[in-house]
Formats: sequence, C-alpha cells, structure tokens
Amino acid sequence: MRNFITPRYYLPALMIFILLLIPLFISSPYILHIMAMVLFWAYLASAWNIVGGFAGQLSLGHGVYVAAGAYVSSLLFANIGLSPWFGMIIGGLVAALLGVIVGYPTLRLRGAYYALATVGFAEGFRVILINTTKIGSWHTGGAEGFLVPLLGDAPQHMQFMSKVPYYYLALVLLLIIVGFSFWLDRSKLGYYLTAIREDEDAALALGINTSRAKLIAAALSAFFTGVGGVYYAQLIRYLEPNAIAGAIMSNQIVFLAIVGGRGTVLGPVIGGIFLTIIGEMTRILFDQVMGLHLFLYGIIVVLFVIFKPRGLIELVEKPYEKLVKMLNGRRVEGAS
Repeated sequence: MRNFITPRYYLPALMIFILLLIPLFISSPYILHIMAMVLFWAYLASAWNIVGGFAGQLSLGHGVYVAAGAYVSSLLFANIGLSPWFGMIIGGLVAALLGVIVGYPTLRLRGAYYALATVGFAEGFRVILINTTKIGSWHTGGAEGFLVPLLGDAPQHMQFMSKVPYYYLALVLLLIIVGFSFWLDRSKLGYYLTAIREDEDAALALGINTSRAKLIAAALSAFFTGVGGVYYAQLIRYLEPNAIAGAIMSNQIVFLAIVGGRGTVLGPVIGGIFLTIIGEMTRILFDQVMGLHLFLYGIIVVLFVIFKPRGLIELVEKPYEKLVKMLNGRRVEGAS
C-alpha cells in the first residue's frame, strides 16, 4: 500500500482529478467542445502509436479506420436503430479487420514502401466513399457526406445536448488507451515490437515472429482508432469523406504522435494536447487562411526531428523526474 503513496502514483492521479473537475468550472459549450477535441486527438495519436510508435511502422492512412468506425456505427444507427454504444464494438472490429487486410500484404514492406502503401489504400478508400451513395437500401451520402440522425438528448444513443458528457467520454477513452499503452509497453508483445522497431533483422534472428507481432499491433491500433471514429461521428454528427478519410485526418494523427514522442506511453498524449491547442489558436487568429495549422504542424515536426527527435516528452520527462525526486525526498524526511 505504501508504494502507491508516492509521487509517481499520486501525481498522475492528481492530474486526472483536475481533468475531472474542469467541466465544473467551464460552462462555455465552445470551450468544452475544443477541450473534448483536444482529448480526442490525443486518443487518436495514442491509438496510432501502437503500430506507428511501438512497432515503428509509419502508417499514413489511419483516417481509413476513423472513417470505418464512424460510417459503420452511423449506418447501423440510422437504419436499424443500433445504439452507437454497441456500434463502438462493431465499428472497432470492422476497423481491426481492415487493419489486418491492409497489414497482411503491406507489413512485409519496410520504411517508405510501407508508408506509401498505406497512403495508396487510404486514398482508394476515400474515393470509394465519395463514389458510393448507397449500400443496398442504405444511403451513405457519397460526396455530399452523411448526416447522423439527431434524436436530441438521448444518452442511450450517445447523444447529448450538453458538451459535458462528450468531454467526459473523451477523457475515459483517453485513459483507456493510455492504460492499454502502459500495459503494452511492459508486455511480451511490447518487447517484441520494440525489438522490431530497433532492428527487425536482429529480432528475426532472435526467433521473433515479426510479421505476426506487427499484424497484431496493426489490428489493435485500427480497433482503437475505429472506436474513436464512432465517438467522432456522434460528436460532429456529419461525416464527409474528404475530411474523415482524407490525408488531413491521417497526417494530423501522425504529426501529433511524432511531435509528442512516438514509441512512448505519454508522448502522443502530450503532442495531441499541444498541437491541437496550437491548431485551434491558429484557426481563431488566422481564420481566413485555410490549412495554416497543418503548415505550422509541418514546421514544428521538422524542428523537433532536427533538435528534439524524441519529441516533447523529452522536455517533460526531466522536470517531472526532478519533481518526483524532490517530493520523494520530502516524504522520506517527513517519515524520519
């Protein structure tokens, strides 16, 4: 029990407690929406990090999995009344299946070849969404997009008139993916993925089934990304193929993870929070310049790759460790 009464445990618990209290002091729907999106992007970056960080496979097509979860759950909701709460599981599983379908032939590729393969698949999927207006008797909207039916305040269908529940749902999703990443980082699969990321040939020589490990990572990453897509559909309530399955969605996810520090548990979270806030500030200050936030993302990525290749996590780790040591020292002095 004493091991849990240490700064390394109670500091994260304090941060979570503060996040839980935020909606009690902020009533603006706009600000709460922005904060929900901040947590959502941090979640997507962490989901991408499973395959892009731990396994070291640069996937540039994760928008496909966001779109898969969003469209599958929304179509089931609109046509047969299936609650998005159940749609989260189905959408995640469909995204995981896509991850396996994409991963099986492409994960044998390395470096830029794998990245280009994911770009090609994502672009093909986006074109299919644009040119498909109906699946049987179900209307998908095609290029015009799909409008998620609004039932009003219906918690059983993941629809709320207030932004507060969406904020808390995004926070729960983020805590789940961070907890899973923490477990994965210390699991046998995590060690395999780290070995593959550092030197795949050496991992093969050690007897690791690299293809199987990367495929599992791809499926897990796609599953969590698909679940995020279901949340996105209910929060935004409008699915537009170019926005949800295009390069902007996929690239933004990658930028967040790289700037934060891919391959670490909290790096993508830090990157997601940092860059999303910058993006929103850019939109407010320069609302006439479309896509300026992505241009800034690109500059920030280049600067971090050159000067801080481990990402923002490198700037946070040292002060955090110093704070933990200082608090531990005071704890020891108080006990004595």
